[in-house]
Amino acid sequence: MADDILHLGGAQLHSRLFIGTGKYGADSLIPEVCAAAGAEVITVAMRRVEGESKGIQGHIPAHMRLLPNTSGARTAAEAVRLAKLARAAGCGNWIKIECIADTRYLLPDGYETAKATELLVKEGFVVLPYINPDLYVARDCASAGAAAVMPLGAPIGTNRGLRTKEMLGILIEEIDLPIVVDAGIGAPSQACEAMEMGAAACLVNTAIASSPNAIAMAQAFKLAVQAGRAAYCAGLGAEHYGGAVASSPLTGFLGEERSA
Repeated sequence: MADDILHLGGAQLHSRLFIGTGKYGADSLIPEVCAAAGAEVITVAMRRVEGESKGIQGHIPAHMRLLPNTSGARTAAEAVRLAKLARAAGCGNWIKIECIADTRYLLPDGYETAKATELLVKEGFVVLPYINPDLYVARDCASAGAAAVMPLGAPIGTNRGLRTKEMLGILIEEIDLPIVVDAGIGAPSQACEAMEMGAAACLVNTAIASSPNAIAMAQAFKLAVQAGRAAYCAGLGAEHYGGAVASSPLTGFLGEERSA
């Protein structure tokens, strides 16, 4: 698996676990969480960026690739503005698009997301849109030039797992882009399952940050993502229905007469 590289936005990534920066009891935990997770990509809300060495950025290791997000944007226009501010602040040209006007369930607006994706790709950004696992929205984002799509597993921050599993499977099968499962993953086993399905990566924030031992949980997610990816690459055994299938022959037991 050493040569299993994720090619994304012109970068070669060895880790398929992306992490976030929100909800930690102290931002000073972030460097240790990054190390334990083995992550190379970290997302940060643009509204938390204060400068190269101030605020949250002062706790992010230099080797990490920043993935600023447009959290707080309700429309494509607001998302574009935040993306440009992120680039001007020195955060690079990667951007995670979040267009969310729904304040109860925090579900992304597919139309505004696809529109923002198209506009920002034209501006030279590497765009990773956060979407509902909707095939048509994913296709629109892909057609607009997205580098990957980031469908939710469950509503953000809920730790409820892959509640959208069937829809995620459709995107993995139909969209010729990396699928990064984002939001709702609450346990390492759920990240492992997403990777076994063929997801290219998982982004995990709340499940790590809300753990009583965030550093140990980050390592657990690292191992789970690696295990799921290894299982997918190996190829899962076929499922059988309608009865059991013996793993050993049902003939030739001790004491049975065998024909010559």
